[in-house]
Amino acid sequence: MPTSNDIPHVLDRREGPHGEVVLRRHDDRLEIIANGCFLMDTSDGRSERRLVDAALDALAGRDRPDVLIGGLGVGFSLAHAAADPRWGGITVVEREHAIVEWHLDGPLSAFSAEALADPRTRIVEADLVAYVNETSATYDALCLDIDNGPRWTVTEGNGNLYGEAGLASCARVLRPGGVLAVWSAQPSPEFEETLRNVGFQQVRTEEIPVARGVPDVVHLGISPG
Repeated sequence: MPTSNDIPHVLDRREGPHGEVVLRRHDDRLEIIANGCFLMDTSDGRSERRLVDAALDALAGRDRPDVLIGGLGVGFSLAHAAADPRWGGITVVEREHAIVEWHLDGPLSAFSAEALADPRTRIVEADLVAYVNETSATYDALCLDIDNGPRWTVTEGNGNLYGEAGLASCARVLRPGGVLAVWSAQPSPEFEETLRNVGFQQVRTEEIPVARGVPDVVHLGISPG
């Protein structure tokens, strides 16, 4: 017989241009669900933090690099970047207005309020795929965490990001020698091959042990130039 703690409690449910997005509480953690697909929760966060650190490590001491974080999520990557004075500008692209609101004036503010108040932080409400296709801005690092991986996307249109055209757009907004870091719930040799085909160098996949289940991974590649 399940107890009340075993049953997720919906805190907010929104219908937006990309479908349904839900914030719920389950035991002592908060969870984000998009179109019925579990995205992330507040139980761990080590792989989301490693996504940011792996990108900074790959920049090999570049002074005050600018980072674009794709996906606000529960705020782990943003908070970790803002806690590190070595980063310059920190831009977060998030397409779901509800998620932004949950951080600005909702339960997720507990994880991001200090980072959002950091003068280096800028939130852009936009679809990441469209943003990398259209923006004239450039960055030293792109840290992308908008899906459960290249083969497990939240919406069909996100799949375009992981093909050659989408990765070419990522390369376009990266400064020479910049790093692309992509979070995934599982490794993808096919995605590694696509990165190489587009011209990314030093392509590798780093495993990050997590509290529950199989390791998460971060795919990494360096832009040419």
